[in-house]
Amino acid sequence: MGTDLGGAILIAGTTSDAGKSAVVAGICRWLHRRGVSVAPFKAQNMSNNSVVTPDGGEIGRAQAMQAFASGIAPGVDLNPVLLKPGSDRTSQVVVRGRADGQVSALSYRHRTAALADVVADSLAALRRRYDVVVCEGAGSPAEINLRATDLANMGLARRAGLPVLVVGDIDRGGVLAHLFGTLAVLDPADQALVAGFVINKFRGDPRLLEPGLEQLRSLTGRPTLGVIPFADGLWLDAEDSLSAPPDGVLGRPAPPRGDQWLRISVVRFPRISNATDAEALACEPGVAVSYVTEPSRIADTDVVVLPGSKSTVADLAWLRESGMAAAVAAHAAAGRPVLGICGGYQMLGRTIADPDGAEATAGTVVDGLGLLDLEVAFDPAKHLGSPTGTAWGEPVTGYEIHHGRVVRSGDPSLIEWEGSDRGHVLGTHWHGLAENDGFRRLLLTRLAAQAGRTGFRVADDTSFAAERTRQVDLLADLVERHLDTSSLEQLIGHGVPPDLPVLGSGLAASPA
Repeated sequence: MGTDLGGAILIAGTTSDAGKSAVVAGICRWLHRRGVSVAPFKAQNMSNNSVVTPDGGEIGRAQAMQAFASGIAPGVDLNPVLLKPGSDRTSQVVVRGRADGQVSALSYRHRTAALADVVADSLAALRRRYDVVVCEGAGSPAEINLRATDLANMGLARRAGLPVLVVGDIDRGGVLAHLFGTLAVLDPADQALVAGFVINKFRGDPRLLEPGLEQLRSLTGRPTLGVIPFADGLWLDAEDSLSAPPDGVLGRPAPPRGDQWLRISVVRFPRISNATDAEALACEPGVAVSYVTEPSRIADTDVVVLPGSKSTVADLAWLRESGMAAAVAAHAAAGRPVLGICGGYQMLGRTIADPDGAEATAGTVVDGLGLLDLEVAFDPAKHLGSPTGTAWGEPVTGYEIHHGRVVRSGDPSLIEWEGSDRGHVLGTHWHGLAENDGFRRLLLTRLAAQAGRTGFRVADDTSFAAERTRQVDLLADLVERHLDTSSLEQLIGHGVPPDLPVLGSGLAASPA
């Protein structure tokens, strides 16, 4: 394939977590490795896993990972609308990287017309700058109750004239019905843009699946462009923290270099955000990281991590109601290490105040866990940053996304002028700190000593950046080996074939 390919495509899914993000990243990496200028795009994302871009905005972490796969710097055009759930009913809206109010599921409908123009402008800007744009849908296009205000699925495909591939996760079961049904509920104009299917996470002999794929083609008139096998080694940069089951080990840890494991328990708050901070720790040989939701899981762990939270005050209340707060306090009282990150760092302090109602009711003041000599107040405006500094003699970088501001600290700093280091209780507002290899090794060595794991030895050759590169290259290998890349290239460059059959059970009409 030459470098003169141009166009765009939309990767939709039968469900959330069907593998859209991974397939988009794989296609982007496959194109990038062939010299094609490519960018990912997700019109509207709903996730509390986000990053700060070099242009100073906030986007979904999956789009930053896809940008890395594409060989480009992330920017706000890659994800112009981000919804960050703060409760079961409300979300913060981030528009082109900046927080822009709170919405409920119902009130958001009134904003989508204006946001459609924002989405269109961002996609147009990317198409001017890059040869190919690989778009990712959100949820499923079969959510026909949301079709009238859809920004990211068939609404986007119709507005931009995009060919669509629908990805189904066979690991969930019923994938052929999911693919057929997704197409069938769409109205004829939407169906006309669906060019084919991709099956993801297949285990077993593909020959057993072939008769079903032939029947699916006969029923729909559309081919399946590939069957991607289940890949055990893919786990970094999850868009949804719920992708990792509680109490299970995160990733695939290599055996310890010494004669002991280091066990790290990350508290999974109901509104956990930027849970991916734990992934850099989980890359290390001999480190077993798990998300935990009840106190018994802390009783015999070595290290407790309180991660970020989209609703710090509410999650602190849950920590107490669930008994987790008492378990964390007992862990610290025994001299075993506790690490707080962003919202989790704020919870470790003495008080949290919310004078203007940034997260809780205006005027709220609550007691923290009191494990750090720290007082925090929420500002109405969100602080975004990509700071650099030095921690324990090591150069470090990270990113900040928070409303909370330290108004008083009586503990030594962790990173020059930032964070807290009280011996076995540590905290920082910085996300991504453990991705700095030198600092991570010092951190794990210190945590292991405090936990009494004298037989743990940190690896001196683990590179988080190399692990991320390995994973995106694995995604590209899966695309290259298991998708019909000639047909994929044809769709990107020339669009959907004309006169595709229409299934008769679709909607009578839907918005353009």
